[in-house]
Amino acid sequence: MAEASWYVVHTYSGYENKVKANIEKTIENRHLEDEILEVRVPLQNVVEVKNGVQKQVQKKMFPGYVLLNMVMNDDTWYVVRNTRGVTGFVGPGSKPVPLTEAEMDNLGIEKNEIEVDYQEGDTVTVTGGVWKDTVGVIQSMNHSKQIVTINVELFGRETPVEISFTEVKKM
Repeated sequence: MAEASWYVVHTYSGYENKVKANIEKTIENRHLEDEILEVRVPLQNVVEVKNGVQKQVQKKMFPGYVLLNMVMNDDTWYVVRNTRGVTGFVGPGSKPVPLTEAEMDNLGIEKNEIEVDYQEGDTVTVTGGVWKDTVGVIQSMNHSKQIVTINVELFGRETPVEISFTEVKKM
């Protein structure tokens, strides 16, 4: 089987997250999990000052671009190329060119590991999203998807909820 590489697709400005969601939906529907491994909109933390108040916000590192870790073949090319909002792959002509090891190192995003200071069984507080301020115990951790599963009380019963690594902190 061919080796997966990182490719860059150009999108309409502001459509990056929509393109990511659409490609992920297609991967699920067509069972392409083994061919399109990851879809990423790289973000960076930036300190903004508004009205004299400093706050940390996440900005897109490359507005108008989405990164894909995928095995390039006719099927995957077709799926990505025909996703709404995608204007094309980055490369000369219409030929997609994978990023080199050095380019991935320069981006500083090839490492898929987020260092976390919590583990299964730890009690955490949710710091963002729908479940903000909810307290729960980590039932499982998925490092490749960067999510934890915690049980929260919903309608009087324990319900498992998946939350991003970046939205929980150890109590």
